[in-house]
Formats: sequence, structure tokens, C-alpha cells
Amino acid sequence: MSWKESILDAFDVFGPASLAMISMTEAIIQPVPPDIVYIPMLLNDIGKVEVVLWLWFVVTVSSVIGSLIGYLIGERWGRSLIGKFGSAKHVEKIEALTVRYGTLGIFIAAFSPIPYKVFGWLAGMGGMDKRPFIAAGLAGRGLRFGLEAVLIGIYGNQAYDALMWFLDNEILLGVLIILGAGAAFMALRWWNSLQIEPQSES
Repeated sequence: MSWKESILDAFDVFGPASLAMISMTEAIIQPVPPDIVYIPMLLNDIGKVEVVLWLWFVVTVSSVIGSLIGYLIGERWGRSLIGKFGSAKHVEKIEALTVRYGTLGIFIAAFSPIPYKVFGWLAGMGGMDKRPFIAAGLAGRGLRFGLEAVLIGIYGNQAYDALMWFLDNEILLGVLIILGAGAAFMALRWWNSLQIEPQSES
């Protein structure tokens, strides 16, 4: 039995409540994505629009609630931990990042394989405004889980197999996205730093 099947068996008896629990805790601390439970539920209830909408609502809202708890953890204890193991400059840099890229960063993390929980902690440490934090989370998570529901509704088992492959490789994909974004940022900095030397008149 695979680890995914073990998780599904453990949570199957609780229905949407298990989906809410795993979705909320994943956004706080634990590593198992809610998609592992959510996608098979979609496949089982394919064609039942009301049930699918309810599952989408549960997984989206519970994930954002979990991220808000992660935000509060970062806000309450993150700064003190950085103070013990780092310098005040680290806190200042996190604050600058949340001001400049906070909303976009939360949206990307909520939609992509990049760890959503980490951005929640950082947003709390950096004191990001809660309203754009929640709005970006709802938009990103809602789009991610909504897209999964649409794909399952259209393609059925084919989409299920593709999405499960994606989840099996989610960590690798997340690392590749981060590396790609870093490379693009460095390339942009290099491009902007280029200076054109004036040509001397012959």
C-alpha cells in the first residue's frame, strides 16, 4: 500500500471534515497536501455539482484559515526566534519583502507547489496587512482547487492520474520554480545593470 492510499484510508471515514482538517493543518505545519484527499473525493462525486462546490469551498476556506493561524504563529514567535538565532537586519529584510512582494508572493505560493505555510509564517513575521494576505490566499487557493475540480470534471481518470503525478513530484517542481524565479531575477538585475558606453566620434 502506498503512502497516499494509507492517508486516504485513514481519512475516508470522516468525509469533508477530514478534508478540512488536513487542509488546515497543511497550511500551518504538516507536509501532506490536501489535494491527496480532495482529488479522489472529486472523482467519486463527479457530476454532482453541489457536492463538488461544497468540497471546493471546504478545502479552500480551511486552507486559508490554516494559513492565518500560521501567520499568527509567525507574528507571535517568529521575531523572537530570529532575534535569538539571527540579527535584527533579518527581520527588517522580511518586513521589506512582505511590503514589496507580499500579496503576489502569497498568491503564487497558494496556487503553486511552493510551500504555502512558509509564506504564511513570513507574512506574520513581516507584519503584512491581514486583509491582502487573506484575499491573496483565497484567490490562489480557490484558483488551484477550482482548476483541479474543473479538470476532474472534464477529463475524469486521466486528470486524476496527471494530478497525482504532479503531487508525487510537487517538491521537485516547487524547487524548480524557485530556482527558475531566482535565475530570472538575477538575469533581470544583470540586464538592468548593463550600461551603454557612448561611442566616440571618429
